[in-house]
Amino acid sequence: MNRKAKIGYRQATISVTGNILLFGIKYYAGFVTGSIALIADAWHTLSDSLSSIILFLGVKIANKPADEEHPYGHGRAELIAAVIIGTLLAMIGLNFLIESTHRLIDHRTVHYGTLAIVVTIISIVVKEAMAQYAFRCSHRTASELLRADGWHHRSDAISSVLILIGIFLGRYFWWIDSVMGIILAGILFYVTYDILRTSTSHLLGEKPDTTVIKAVMNIAKSCCSENLHLHHFHLHSYGDHREITLHMQLPAELQLGEAHRICEVLENSIRKELNLEPTIHIEPLAQSTS
Repeated sequence: MNRKAKIGYRQATISVTGNILLFGIKYYAGFVTGSIALIADAWHTLSDSLSSIILFLGVKIANKPADEEHPYGHGRAELIAAVIIGTLLAMIGLNFLIESTHRLIDHRTVHYGTLAIVVTIISIVVKEAMAQYAFRCSHRTASELLRADGWHHRSDAISSVLILIGIFLGRYFWWIDSVMGIILAGILFYVTYDILRTSTSHLLGEKPDTTVIKAVMNIAKSCCSENLHLHHFHLHSYGDHREITLHMQLPAELQLGEAHRICEVLENSIRKELNLEPTIHIEPLAQSTS
């Protein structure tokens, strides 16, 4: 198991465990205080475990080695899982929008007891800590899936913050809880858009970054004395496994064996320095006429 998979499994385990513990605390507080809203929030927290299970499965499938049916590996399973979690975030945002709109129309306010306030504060702290950990893991592994899971945790923390705001300001502004819920829905829709845009862009394929192209050009200059006229770059990402294809022009009179040697030297250098699997197409260099 590679480092990225270990981090992903650890994050999934923490997510499932944390959500189950929070479910128990919130449900108990809702049962004792008679708060239907808190009990509903408890079940919402438990349902977040589904996101963590998707995270676990996404990491597990992405970590499978290449096989005959999937010669490039299974790395894109992580992107598919990120799309699923992003969609779940959109559904949560839609639920916030609908519920908040109904409360605004019905002039409903929120009332909680002291125990509910304490539990809500605990939920904010724990969920934000889980979000921060997921974001940190995402930065370490460049995982869009872990970033999506982090936003799932943060959406819970923000919803709990809105509950607190409703508690302390609801006596002055009956509409505060509903308006904050609508704002949260907008935030979740934006986060969903960002996650889906990034994940689907990777799935569809992207133009190589200029830094990658410059790095390949510099490698070519350092390892080969010939001017290789590199062009037509394409980068294909499969999770941790990435392939780059490019065209290279060499003098038409060059012997095939020498052309192959130059190509092999460049491929080995790219593979070693950039951790990319290169495929190079050789073209004859057109002779200039005077």
